[in-house]
Amino acid sequence: MSEVTSRRVMLQPSTTEVIFAWFQRVIAGYCLLFGIFYWIRLIGIYPGELWRFDLMPVHWQVAAAMLAVFFPFAAAGLWMLASWGPVIWVICAATETVMYAGLPELFGHRLLIVVSHACVALLYIVFRVTIWMQKRQLRQ
Repeated sequence: MSEVTSRRVMLQPSTTEVIFAWFQRVIAGYCLLFGIFYWIRLIGIYPGELWRFDLMPVHWQVAAAMLAVFFPFAAAGLWMLASWGPVIWVICAATETVMYAGLPELFGHRLLIVVSHACVALLYIVFRVTIWMQKRQLRQ
């Protein structure tokens, strides 16, 4: 019996995995806020220039409509810790990075958004590598 119990694999997540889960949920909250921001822009609640869908140029219509759908979808996936959540977030982050860093003459300069996406991506990579190394160490 002691031989069987010594071979048991621990099913409880490590501290790093718990922190990583909360990190994903915090990012899910931000994605939901970004999604709400884009929906506000699409339906025209906020009074301002180019803040209604029918007044936006075509490039803003395409970007805003896509991000209004994808950000809440990414938020749901990240909150549920689903494997597709980070993938959808990467699509949103890449889209906004191209918008604000690659095409600033069309979308304007928003360096803070580009930097925040880069920081989140870097933290995500650090978490994944750390968790992988911990699991590899446990197997040996």
